[in-house]
Amino acid sequence: METSELLKRVRKIEIKTRGLSNQIFSGEYHSAFKGRGMTFSEVREYMPGDPIRSIDWNVTARLNEPYVKVFEEEREITLMLIIDVSGSENFGSKSQVKRDLITEVAAVLAFSAAQNNDKVGVILFSDRIEKFIPPKKGKTHILRIIRELIDFTPEGTGTDINEALKFFSNVTKKRSIAFLISDLMSDDYKKSLQIANKRHDMVTLITKDRAEDILPDLGLIPMKDAESGQTRWIDSSNRKIREEYAKAKKFTN
Repeated sequence: METSELLKRVRKIEIKTRGLSNQIFSGEYHSAFKGRGMTFSEVREYMPGDPIRSIDWNVTARLNEPYVKVFEEEREITLMLIIDVSGSENFGSKSQVKRDLITEVAAVLAFSAAQNNDKVGVILFSDRIEKFIPPKKGKTHILRIIRELIDFTPEGTGTDINEALKFFSNVTKKRSIAFLISDLMSDDYKKSLQIANKRHDMVTLITKDRAEDILPDLGLIPMKDAESGQTRWIDSSNRKIREEYAKAKKFTN
């Protein structure tokens, strides 16, 4: 993609998603994604109603008067976007493919974090780790993320969520809010998701297209697996095949 066209698309997404960010969260970001840690701030004299467990016994013993510890919530958090860029995300039956939708959702989340002065990091994955963008603050960083999502060409076509979650756990030591954005067309990732969820606040956003759930009656049609590259001819006029397709999609969902 030419630089001028890329910049136009980045600008278009910025305008659209910044507006959505303000409309969706409208000041609720702090309560929705607040820091979980507590840091020591100061000690002050005990006041009636203060919990006994907050008393600083060392200071109380030295000064001969009761003092309590005051803690402040850690407001700054890190937002991590774990984004599926596999072949299946290039599917779309309407005017927008799933990958474009992912870009817009990621941009909304990133701008919301930026408004709260939080860091944003990104992991792009397919059947391998495609790219890691370490967490940083600022509008310039958010625009770089959007550019990558628009113009990035992955090397792999398959999906390995397990590998992505393991990488995320290894590179992110501090507790964070993490969004896994994928169609979840992968196997054996539940254990890794459970482990990551114990250390971080995990949110899974599933990308879907309505055409993926129903096989239309179009006669003999070629169907290509975007991840494996294999093509098979399917008789979509066969009612039994359509029913099996619908059943299989319902099971995977």
